Amino acid sequence: MKSRSKSCEDLNTIRKIMEESSRFLSLSGLSGLFAGLIALIGGAVACFAILKGNIMLSSEYFTGMNAEEVSIMRFWLIIDSMAVLILAIGVSIFFSYRKSISQGLKIWTPVSKRMLINVLVPLVTGGIFIVILYNENLLQLIIPSMLVFYGLALVNAGKFTNNDVFILGLIEILIGLVSALFTDFGLIFWCLGFGILHIIYGLIMYRKYEK
Repeated sequence: MKSRSKSCEDLNTIRKIMEESSRFLSLSGLSGLFAGLIALIGGAVACFAILKGNIMLSSEYFTGMNAEEVSIMRFWLIIDSMAVLILAIGVSIFFSYRKSISQGLKIWTPVSKRMLINVLVPLVTGGIFIVILYNENLLQLIIPSMLVFYGLALVNAGKFTNNDVFILGLIEILIGLVSALFTDFGLIFWCLGFGILHIIYGLIMYRKYEK
């Protein structure tokens, strides 16, 4: 019995080592939860502070504004989205690092390096594409593009970590494609994709892997 028990323990240890060497396991559900909350706060700031209570991004909304007013509004929307991005990345790194320390895992490994490269390719490509859309004044396609390219990044990341990330990426892509058909509701899709979905994902991850 002792020999069989020891064999089982050895197999579990080997399985754990193989999993840790092939997958990035330091992603924290709390990072997704707080990233979602930050996105919702950013959406609320955009709606109530920048767009003056307007949740629709229809072209008619900007018709009565002069060029200077539109430029100022665009500037603050960019600042708002950049602040959300920086804060979301910050909390993701913080909670992932904290989880890796608590579980004795290395956060910077060959697997995490490969995952980072696979994530950066669609993110950088999407960023360049969004700058092009901005310069061409195709503003209503910016939020759909954000969602689609972010979803592609998550799909790539899902190959190196939990399958939940892969599924989240597919849903983000779907929401981005739908939002491209209903561009007037872009801010709502922003809050759904970057806010509510992240909160749901974070809670699921936390209950499955951390609680």
